Amino acid sequence: MITGPKYKIARRLGAPIFEKTQTQKFKLSEEKRAKAKGRGKKPSTTNFAIQLKEKQKARFTYGVSEKQFRNYVKKILDTKIANPQEKLYESIETRLDNVVYRIGLGSTRSFTRQLVSHGHVLVNGKKTGIPSYTVQIGDIISIRPGSKVKPVFKDVEENAKAKEYPLWIAYEAGKKEWKVQGIPKSEGQNLLFDLDLVIQYYKR
Repeated sequence: MITGPKYKIARRLGAPIFEKTQTQKFKLSEEKRAKAKGRGKKPSTTNFAIQLKEKQKARFTYGVSEKQFRNYVKKILDTKIANPQEKLYESIETRLDNVVYRIGLGSTRSFTRQLVSHGHVLVNGKKTGIPSYTVQIGDIISIRPGSKVKPVFKDVEENAKAKEYPLWIAYEAGKKEWKVQGIPKSEGQNLLFDLDLVIQYYKR
């Protein structure tokens, strides 16, 4: 997915939605820019503009195209479930490229998307080259045997020992495997976007 200059997009949306903007350097530069602009009167913002911005934050965070993201929400709204916000969070978190990012096989989602697309990742022992593939409870994520010798996977075991995994993912020590043992929940997560406003945007 082509997103354009990442610093410019993150600045426009007012959130460090890309991994490269989640640095102290970027934070300080933004504080400096804000200070230079002063505290002038902010222009009024419509509800639509606010909802659009939150939708864009969520979409860019996960690197999902507008068509894919809209399809996720439409499918959820069509089911008329009581908590569409939580279901949306579950849908984007359980994408295979995001799961591979969460377990630490890549430093960015765009990179883990490449790892999946190039066939380096297995789900239940089978090569799954579709980044948007939805993992299920009980699925086992592993590295393709022929890929384990690649430099990118050299320190997997060592890094796994020091990594704090989400509650819904468990690392199988010694096997270099990760098991999906639950459903991701947004509660308690420090999200960069408002899921309620995202849903409202698509309900228009």
